[in-house]
Amino acid sequence: MNEAQTWAMIGSFVTLMGGMLTIVSTLFLRVVRAEIGGLRGEMRGEIGGLRGEMNARFEAMNARFDAVDVRFDAVDRRIDGIDKRIDGIDRDVRALVKNTFGLDRDQ
Repeated sequence: MNEAQTWAMIGSFVTLMGGMLTIVSTLFLRVVRAEIGGLRGEMRGEIGGLRGEMNARFEAMNARFDAVDVRFDAVDRRIDGIDKRIDGIDRDVRALVKNTFGLDRDQ
């Protein structure tokens, strides 16, 4: 083998190695992109599931708050009724005081 053949062999070897490096890196990038795409799909699915679960829990909490609001409204109505009864008792006591002590006779 003479010097020209040696350089031809070196050139073809370098070319083959460069081509192999290009093919391997291209395939590696395709695999990485495919894996990232798969992970992206999984994450979207998990986030969508989490979103559904959180919405369900928030709806449950809203229902519980609505129930508490209904109970507070009932308590408010009872307090209003007690307030009216106390006003009636206050009016009756004033009338008794006027009649008993004769406050309305002085006028």
